[in-house]
Amino acid sequence: MTGLEEQKAAARKAAFARRKAAHDAGGVGRAGHLSEVLAGYRGVPVSGYMPIRTEISPLPAMEEAVAHGPVGVPVILGSGRPLVFSRWEPGCALKEGPFGAMIPEVDDFFEPEILIVPLVAFDRRGGRLGYGGGFYDRTLEKLRATRATLAIGFAYAAQEADDLPLEATDQPLDMIVTEQGILTF
Repeated sequence: MTGLEEQKAAARKAAFARRKAAHDAGGVGRAGHLSEVLAGYRGVPVSGYMPIRTEISPLPAMEEAVAHGPVGVPVILGSGRPLVFSRWEPGCALKEGPFGAMIPEVDDFFEPEILIVPLVAFDRRGGRLGYGGGFYDRTLEKLRATRATLAIGFAYAAQEADDLPLEATDQPLDMIVTEQGILTF
């Protein structure tokens, strides 16, 4: 393991502990600020995510957004590949995807222009520390190469870190939404 990999592993461990504490303190379902942000983009194709473990849930905001335009969730096709996004709606049939995240049973792929991105840690410069697979970094790089794509990190405020070990391939977030407010970059 390189020095940077060790730094990222240590940062993830600390951030997971902060996220779990925030989640256990009753932070489940606080998507109010996310709903506010998405209301400014009615009809724009958006991708959220199906929360796993102690991730903050974007589902209330996704349920509101689906009334105005397509909403999807990420699907992992394989290691080293960008994500694809399958159309989701409340109550649709789901199956378990890689890493335990639920995905629609029927594939109906589209390209979102807004990605609600889960994360382990973030900083006040738009830096994001994910799970280490690089899926969102590859995906954002691919989407941004063809058109403007808004990346919104969604997290508990407790997941903020002062200094994240980032590298050139880490795609920046345009905005971070927490239960306490909205940061834009």
